[in-house]
Amino acid sequence: MSSAAQLKRLKPVYQCVVNNFLLVLAVPLAVAGVVSLARVGPEELLAKLQALRPVHVFLAVFLPAAAATLYLMMRPRAVYLVDYACFRTKASGRVPFGTFLEHAKLVTFIEGASIDERSVRFMTRLLERSGLGEETCLPPAHHYIPPFRNLEASREEVELVIFSAIDDLLAKTGVKPEAVDFLVVNCSLFAPVPSFADMIIHRYGMRSDVRNVHLSGMGCSAGLVSVGLARNFLQTAPRGSTALVVSTETITPNYYVGKERAMLLPNCLFRMGGAAALLSTSPAKARFRLSRVVRTLTGAQDGAYRCVYQEEDEEGHRGINLNKDLMTIAGDALKANITAIGPLVLPASEQLLFALSFIARRVFGSKGIKPYLPDFRMAFEHFCIHAGGRAVIDELQKSLNLSDEHVEASRMALHRFGNTSSSSLWYELAYIEAKGRMRKGDRVWMIGFGSGFKCNSAAWECIEPARDAQGPWAECISRYPVDIPDVLKH
Repeated sequence: MSSAAQLKRLKPVYQCVVNNFLLVLAVPLAVAGVVSLARVGPEELLAKLQALRPVHVFLAVFLPAAAATLYLMMRPRAVYLVDYACFRTKASGRVPFGTFLEHAKLVTFIEGASIDERSVRFMTRLLERSGLGEETCLPPAHHYIPPFRNLEASREEVELVIFSAIDDLLAKTGVKPEAVDFLVVNCSLFAPVPSFADMIIHRYGMRSDVRNVHLSGMGCSAGLVSVGLARNFLQTAPRGSTALVVSTETITPNYYVGKERAMLLPNCLFRMGGAAALLSTSPAKARFRLSRVVRTLTGAQDGAYRCVYQEEDEEGHRGINLNKDLMTIAGDALKANITAIGPLVLPASEQLLFALSFIARRVFGSKGIKPYLPDFRMAFEHFCIHAGGRAVIDELQKSLNLSDEHVEASRMALHRFGNTSSSSLWYELAYIEAKGRMRKGDRVWMIGFGSGFKCNSAAWECIEPARDAQGPWAECISRYPVDIPDVLKH
């Protein structure tokens, strides 16, 4: 048997010993203590207890109790996810590849547009390799020739998506709009006046003192930024306070009609979607507990700052430029995020191996020793990777050594709904629950990437699996998972 195979067989034993080190150490000490007490007679033991001074009793009892009380008072307040809801797309919004490409060809004849036949051929090849299916949806404004990109049509998409998601969430939780204490909304590319937060407050008649924030320009990872901000609000508010988090991306005004290939990608990948989540500091009726939120920003580097960049091309057409080095930059951001979140969530066995690898590389040089990549499957049962594109999911699966089942939710969300930006993580969580795979105590890792460039993480622990968890997958979950070929041929 090879040494690698022997190490693989011994690894479970090592993990059991290291991860239960305190228990392994405590059991012999406890046995030794019991044996010592058994050897001491009751009269001798009573004499020793009577010989103790009051100050000893005080130090042994009061100080540990005071330290425990102080710890409980000073520790951050736990934040819970009461429930969430995703926008349910309708068949009327469906845009098959043929329809999408036919519209793109017709746009070439629109005055002012510079998109050409070469651009259409590029988008055809891109769609065939994108991992998207034939049921993804675009907003009503994009079903016209030319696509509507005005303010009114954009507002109509906002109202359709976020109001539908919030209506579903309020119906599921039974929470009244006036009971919401904090409102955090994120949408990167569309920031009208009044803001999204004002639109929600007006629609639902929320209290005049509700604290509200609209985050714009934060990219696809803004959903986790919103969760982190809502957590911070709740930890400073009275117990039992609630926060409504709404994540979406309004794509109506952002259809690119130029011919720069790097700016045509968003046309093919982004689709309509949104989600609403209710957070609270009360565990009553909560379904998940928020364990960690870790944010990593690499925007100080020029390449990272410009890798996802809104700009105008040479002909004045506005769009999002996705740099060719995006995957490399995303990989660097992921490494930094892993370094930050690893010590917070990984078991002791993985942290020890990582530390030994780090020391060995420093002592013996980095050329001969490969860096140890922690096994995050020891820390999480489920992974929700931002469905930004097929390449993003492939790269993270390879980097984190995940199985096909671990990334199934991400691939299927991309196939069914496309890149729904910051809300994609909630569609993936809904997929895991719709498949009945979520169990009490299961841990979930959400990983989001966004412009800036950012890699953000959120760790959740399931308290109560959903009883009716189909949500946005209600009409199609029985058909999934589906096989997604490398190249889709029509």
